[in-house]
Amino acid sequence: MDVITLRADGFGLRLAPEAGGMVTRYWLERGSGAWEWLRPATADAVRRRDGYESAAFPLVPFSNRIRTGRFSFAGRDVVLPLNRSPERHAIHGQGWQAAWTPREVSTTSALLQFRHAPDAWPWAYLATQRFALSSAGLTVELAVVNESDTPMPAGLGWHPYFLRTPRTTLTAPVERIWLTDAEMLPTELARSPVTARLSAGVAIDAVSLDNGFTGWSRRAVIDWPELGARLVMTAEPPLDFLTVFIPPSLPFFCVEPVSHATDALNLAGAVAEVGRRQLAPGATLGASITLTPELIG
Repeated sequence: MDVITLRADGFGLRLAPEAGGMVTRYWLERGSGAWEWLRPATADAVRRRDGYESAAFPLVPFSNRIRTGRFSFAGRDVVLPLNRSPERHAIHGQGWQAAWTPREVSTTSALLQFRHAPDAWPWAYLATQRFALSSAGLTVELAVVNESDTPMPAGLGWHPYFLRTPRTTLTAPVERIWLTDAEMLPTELARSPVTARLSAGVAIDAVSLDNGFTGWSRRAVIDWPELGARLVMTAEPPLDFLTVFIPPSLPFFCVEPVSHATDALNLAGAVAEVGRRQLAPGATLGASITLTPELIG
């Protein structure tokens, strides 16, 4: 499998286009030290094209779960395959399990493309990821273009994995939390002490989460005090929602900028609460995420 490696002043970014357009590693080498800004994928995970063991993967044309893979849109009932066993729901769209094609590659940037032909998801679309690496950080630009002749529901997001240490903290100003059922599907949008803790900064080991949040400031800060490292993640509209996954006993966590709530296509509510959008034929939905690493001390 072909792998693309970008370099910029000690920083490196590795991409595996055929494996869901995933990022496999983002790191810095300086002197005798090395810092991993995302959890690196193993060679075996890349061979298996397993996005869940990647450093990051794209969410297109929707983020997270659609309940039982079913929704209705513009008078059409859609039934999607359940694409991640043992999940009983469709999850994360098509892009993360498809092969992407490199279109433009330089030392510090790469453009990947995925074209979807209508199938169970009955709309044609073109998705792109543009990565730009510099000594200041990494920018990821996502886009989806509706290539059908009818309107299409659309969403975007990015699913990065971060390494967890005993003193890791996350600060992400948010306003409300989507409470969930036993299958992590949203049931109620509420105010909660959790939102205040995230907004002020919380130790990763002090909380367990698998929830979406609204009113995100589009800025999240991850601190690794033991490593003398910090990462600032910022996003541009429409990435106004944040999904946070902090499992209780695994060596990673996820902080995902997304354009809509989980199962948005089956939720009632305003755009600010749910994020449900549609794209006219030929229209584009775009988004941008920037990671800015810092060494502290």
